[in-house]
Amino acid sequence: MPFLTASAIKQTYDVIVVGSGAAGGQSAYTLCMDGAKVLMLEAGRNYTPATETAMFQTPDQAPLRGVDTPEKAFGFYDATVDGGWQVPGEPYVNTRRDDAGRFDWWRARMLGGRTNHWGRISLRNGPYDFKPHSRDGLGFDWPIDYADVAPYYDKVEMLIGVYGDNDGLENTPNSPAGVLLPPPKPRVSDLLVQQRAGRLGVPVIAGHRAVLTRRLDADNLPAKLHPGNPEAQRILRESMLRRAACWWATPCGRGCSTGANYQSTTVHLPPALATGRLDIVCNAMVREVVLGANGKADGVRFIDKTSGKEFAASGRVVILAASACESARILLNSKSTSFPDGLANSSGKVGRYVMDTVGADLTGQVPILENLPLHNEDGADGGHMYTPWWLYKEQLAGKLGFARGYHIEFGGGRRMPGPGTGAKLEWLTGGSYGLKFKQDVRRYYGSFVSFAGRGEMIPNENSYCEIDPQAKDKWGIPVLRFHWQWSEHENRQAAHMQRTFADIITAMGGRVQGKVETDGAKAIAPGGSIIHELGGAIMGADPKTSVTDRWCRTWDVDNLYITDGAVFASNADKNPTLTIMALAWRACDHILARMRRKEL
Repeated sequence: MPFLTASAIKQTYDVIVVGSGAAGGQSAYTLCMDGAKVLMLEAGRNYTPATETAMFQTPDQAPLRGVDTPEKAFGFYDATVDGGWQVPGEPYVNTRRDDAGRFDWWRARMLGGRTNHWGRISLRNGPYDFKPHSRDGLGFDWPIDYADVAPYYDKVEMLIGVYGDNDGLENTPNSPAGVLLPPPKPRVSDLLVQQRAGRLGVPVIAGHRAVLTRRLDADNLPAKLHPGNPEAQRILRESMLRRAACWWATPCGRGCSTGANYQSTTVHLPPALATGRLDIVCNAMVREVVLGANGKADGVRFIDKTSGKEFAASGRVVILAASACESARILLNSKSTSFPDGLANSSGKVGRYVMDTVGADLTGQVPILENLPLHNEDGADGGHMYTPWWLYKEQLAGKLGFARGYHIEFGGGRRMPGPGTGAKLEWLTGGSYGLKFKQDVRRYYGSFVSFAGRGEMIPNENSYCEIDPQAKDKWGIPVLRFHWQWSEHENRQAAHMQRTFADIITAMGGRVQGKVETDGAKAIAPGGSIIHELGGAIMGADPKTSVTDRWCRTWDVDNLYITDGAVFASNADKNPTLTIMALAWRACDHILARMRRKEL
């Protein structure tokens, strides 16, 4: 397989792709399958899910029984191998450290990026989400609309495999018939939430997640995705046949050795490599994009982390897909006489309008779920159902006090027991030990239901990143400094989440654990903690107020593209990964068309 050392790269490539996650993987896949020669540079180490995933090991088999540690924020078995909110040798700076003003920056630092451990919730942005300013006068409209992206949502869903239903709800787009895989059956707790939330007017529908509930149709999908390209069809068919349907055995966050869930490392990169047109260099920390005398990007300079030496790579096109803030950092560090404030930054908007998802959560204990008879709770690890935002009309009428909405993710049931299964029951039991404690654990096991809101943040001038004038990483590259501020819209939204969750728990006959926080500023999760950061190089219709055009091409540098979340002009309440991949596919189709016209 063409994994190269830094010293072995070719003299030049058609395209250099920086990053290997959802954006980088999709970009490399689209380009390679249609004939382009690509060099992928990944800042983290190589990673192979087929050999590194702990598929059938239970928590008690792990060090410390698998609990969270500073190095493993989501537990020992999480697929992340070198990343987290803190990465040794790679600091970043916050201008504030309090919960309301800090930004926690997650870096994956592994081949495949965050696609190896993400929640795999795959929601389409709706028509409203591309034109939010037109609806309420806040934030920015995208220079594209839903119709521009819909065909690429179709393609991505067919390629990676997404389960779900078409429910026809407002601003919750349907997929064409036959595109979605069937959703898994609801759990008992899901059905109870659906029933009792329904009484409150809160819809609960099948979730959309990138997990195979049945094998992909390898005989027909390749021709739909790559018409007129027999090589691509053959390669994709072989790749799809290697992926198994999920057998509900292992939490998705561990990765998946059988390819039952979507990871760039199992879905995008194998077929791209099979074309023979993709070279990958891991442990390649990109320092800057190099600008040629003709005003175009000539390539990149990067540090080989294994040797500490600097290398250069040349390409006809450069794609930054390193994650929103990392791509902004590369641009801001790419200074020249033509761009003293950072490459592609004539608008002054590189690093500006960084956004994250609004998050708040609440847990309840439901007596009706106690002591249930043994039953089959098998399922796709994450949520089988969810609640899309349902109060568009009330919000548009100004009845809610905040401008944008949220969806609800929830979970319950008898998951794999771990060290925390019988912990913190004192609020229910008053404290017990011995035989009584064992009885209490069995009684309450599976009777908890947790709710998490995931809402839209409106971009604002006070949430941005810039280069810190002093701090550098271990390779001497200047690091980012973050400024962060939630608006009252986000704080009030978080308070609304808390009230809604409490109402649903009460309607289920349950008891809320802890306090229902009425102060949204206290309920809201710190910036970055949901790991959905977007913005920093937003797309727009005017080069004076945005960084890229509608094709993810930077206004200032004709052959420099950004295909990750940096280009998002807004952060809808939908998880962003599906949209990142759809936009990356669309941008790369644009690059390929320009190459065929010999414009690049």
